[in-house]
Amino acid sequence: MPKHLLRPQGEFPSAGLPRRLAAMFYDALLCLALLIVVSFIYKLIQMGIYGEAKLRQLSDAGALDGDPLLSTTLVLCLFGFFAKFWTHNGQTLGMQVWGIRVQNSDGSAISLWQALLRFLVAVPSWLACGLGYLWLLWDKDKRTWHDKYSDSQVVQLPKNIHKK
Repeated sequence: MPKHLLRPQGEFPSAGLPRRLAAMFYDALLCLALLIVVSFIYKLIQMGIYGEAKLRQLSDAGALDGDPLLSTTLVLCLFGFFAKFWTHNGQTLGMQVWGIRVQNSDGSAISLWQALLRFLVAVPSWLACGLGYLWLLWDKDKRTWHDKYSDSQVVQLPKNIHKK
């Protein structure tokens, strides 16, 4: 399968930690909204299946606490959000705002497999007190754990890319 080259092409510097954190904060707000909407739809479907009275009874009894189907659905929706943006144009909405992009070293979009690796390794990167993200401060190529593991890079795009 031919690789999808991202535009603009060129040699771009690695994105720094402040830009990455700003983009992550922006995306976190979007993801929170996505999770709220998906949870609402999930509960509406449950209400249609069980009925309002039965659902309230189950909820009061604690039977809906830690619902594994809801948790799985939410994780899959989060992955879908990031995978779509990363594999399509290399940027989530937060990354677009802050002018950064994830890509392969040849300037092509990352694959779905690379997106999955990035997503899965980003979690322990945060759980280790953010060490996986701070790693870019010591790495000669300014890559985080999930950049290295997925063999991708996050670059800072020039400011004038939309003026053509």
